[in-house]
Amino acid sequence: MKLYYAPGACSLAPHIVAKEAGLAVELDKVSFAGGRKTQNGEDFYAINPQGAVPALQLDSGEVLTEAQVLMQYLAAQAPEKKLLPTEGFAKWHGLETLNFIATELHKGVGALFKNPQGDAREAVIANIKNRLGLLAGKISDRPYLLGEFSVADAYAFVTLRWAKAFKIDLSPALEAYFQRVQARPAVQAALAAEGLPAG
Repeated sequence: MKLYYAPGACSLAPHIVAKEAGLAVELDKVSFAGGRKTQNGEDFYAINPQGAVPALQLDSGEVLTEAQVLMQYLAAQAPEKKLLPTEGFAKWHGLETLNFIATELHKGVGALFKNPQGDAREAVIANIKNRLGLLAGKISDRPYLLGEFSVADAYAFVTLRWAKAFKIDLSPALEAYFQRVQARPAVQAALAAEGLPAG
């Protein structure tokens, strides 16, 4: 399998999941400067017409896109790692949490990359702070979002990295959660592989 990524982008989440799952995934970095070219010189639009990372090319040549889909696919390749519940109501809570991160945190914090100004920026930040409060409520007194580490934690970690980069303060509980996820060996390995600070 080959994962097309950009350092620190949402592609970091499936990268972490692949490491947690112990799956061999080749990395190919996508440059957004002057078009979309991969590190290997490919036209990324030919791989993913949306031009967005991540994309996962399977050994069959099939390509999957969308971070939350890639994470579910990767988790399914290593069911023994239990990176996403597959049965009962725990499965639906897992998918609910993953979709909350995609629609509320990813899109919410991601809006700051468009550099809104003035009142528009303040509205985005107020929304993010509200959603971070909801995330903290989902963790409650558990170590991870679903109790045990899951794909949801990999995804939440990425959005929290972005929030911190935009100088949005995390509550003590969220900061402790962030540090707990960041300390995991698979997370450290993915950060190092992408040339990102590990702490």
